[in-house]
Amino acid sequence: MIRTPLRPLATVIKARAQGENPDVIEKENIRKRHEVMRDESRVRAEGRLLVLGVAFIAAFAVIGVRMGTLASSEAAEPRVALGNTQIQAQRADIVDRQGRILATNLETFSLYAQPPHMIDKERVAKELVAIFPDLNEQRLLKDFTGKRKFLWVRKKLSPEQKQAVHEIGDPGLLFGPREMRLYPNGKLAAHILGGAGFGREGVNAAEVIGVAGVEKTFDEVLRDPANGGKALTLSVDLTVQAAIERVLYGGMKLLNAKGAASVLMDVHTGEVVSLVSLPDFDPNDRPRPLTQGDQADSPLFNRALQGVYELGSTFKIFTAAQAMELGLVNAETIIDTKGPMKVGGHRIGEFQNKNYGKLSVTDIIVKSSNRGTGRMALEIGVKRQQEFLKNLGLFEPTPIEIIEATGGKPLLPARWTDLSAVTVSYGHGISSSPLHLAAAYATLANGGRQIKPTILKQDAPQYGPQVLSERVAAESVRMLRKVVTKGTASFGEVPGYYVAGKTGTADKPKPTGGYYDDKVINTFASVFPAHAPKYVLIVTLDEPVETSGDKPRRTAGWTAVPVAAEIVQRVAPLLGLRPEVEPAVLTDITLASN
Repeated sequence: MIRTPLRPLATVIKARAQGENPDVIEKENIRKRHEVMRDESRVRAEGRLLVLGVAFIAAFAVIGVRMGTLASSEAAEPRVALGNTQIQAQRADIVDRQGRILATNLETFSLYAQPPHMIDKERVAKELVAIFPDLNEQRLLKDFTGKRKFLWVRKKLSPEQKQAVHEIGDPGLLFGPREMRLYPNGKLAAHILGGAGFGREGVNAAEVIGVAGVEKTFDEVLRDPANGGKALTLSVDLTVQAAIERVLYGGMKLLNAKGAASVLMDVHTGEVVSLVSLPDFDPNDRPRPLTQGDQADSPLFNRALQGVYELGSTFKIFTAAQAMELGLVNAETIIDTKGPMKVGGHRIGEFQNKNYGKLSVTDIIVKSSNRGTGRMALEIGVKRQQEFLKNLGLFEPTPIEIIEATGGKPLLPARWTDLSAVTVSYGHGISSSPLHLAAAYATLANGGRQIKPTILKQDAPQYGPQVLSERVAAESVRMLRKVVTKGTASFGEVPGYYVAGKTGTADKPKPTGGYYDDKVINTFASVFPAHAPKYVLIVTLDEPVETSGDKPRRTAGWTAVPVAAEIVQRVAPLLGLRPEVEPAVLTDITLASN
């Protein structure tokens, strides 16, 4: 910037020469400079005012657009601040193998209160208790008159309850839409499904999360939006499940049992078509876990997966099968089962102190001889026995996709001695779940191939490694068939379906050690049809007693076997199996003409 002098020398000299006052020149130059400065200041101020005006107009325009958007949108209740992540509300359905609904979602409402907005708090508390009798009027009134600005009253409402609350008419009672998990079949398949509950909650939504069963195992899959709401298809057949639950419940009551469990499994795919544990519960109103006592007494306890029991003589067929596989015996090999027999200083006895004498391997299974299987176990040896049972899946929890299965780890001998080998050979000293037994019997029934149980529908057989030769596996099933036709499971015969199986009666252990004299765990492990095995059925009863005779009877042949036979008779047609009737022998018929 070039500044002009206020008293230019040339101008001053000229003014003096003309007799003028030079001070006038300075004042004029000052005036002109001030005019230029005022003009520049005015331009700057006008520019600033223009920018500020444009900013105000833009701000008011944004506010106006936002107000218009809010005015045109639907009214919504204020949300409770529960974090920055959005609540996932949608959850995929669960269906059975036929596509029938096992678990789905239901739109409902929650009820919450904002006490500062209430008009008559005493009346509201009184009328809410009339609608919801389980609420406490004094507690409600205390919450309403305290310092709380928000509280849940009810997280799930029926349409009738919502209408009744609406008629109270107090502005401090507000509703929030939400989804809840619904199990339309009630208790049916409860231990498979498990149940769901609410995780993070807001007044407008709630995060439905799995808390047990397949709901928890597949929680992320069911909640994943990337799956597009595709239903989870289980291997369970709803009709078969209902039939088995009804029969098993009736058997449990008739036989005065404390509990019961059953597993029906496809021997080729490993699909669990039905899994039942009694007593059961309604997942729509899931009970709380026990805080004291034995968790096995809770209806939440899954006896088919979490219950590990000594399954008794059902293990004897494994000993016979391994001995045949190793070439130590065949089905007709004679073994002396006479007593006394001592191993590690302990006597090995028979049921009711029987003495069978010399028996073939087949008859050892048919008559259920402890000494016979014990002597085969000693020939097999500890290490080979352990390896075989491990290959049958009896050392680890079953891999089925139900979260409770992880708690069903078999109980093994602390020191596996010769005595352990003998007792394990007839199902004592080792504890496993009914599902473990089902998978092991499936290996015998499908030609000797390892099978892993699954709760998901399969499209083809899922065979594992070959554990037994097909010849030995087939011979084992033939032995099991003779147990039904000639042995301890005679009540298990179902005309047309050729049931094969093995009974197991095991004394129930005391919590403090030792065994009860009058409490047993009874099991019947069966395969049908025996000539072309398709399914394995395990039935286990806890503390059953049959009282129709003069004396109480507690063996599996009188308890578990008849229940299993009734189940086969009911569900075999539902599974698409037609009864095969043996042709009658025609006698006294003479050919009259050709």
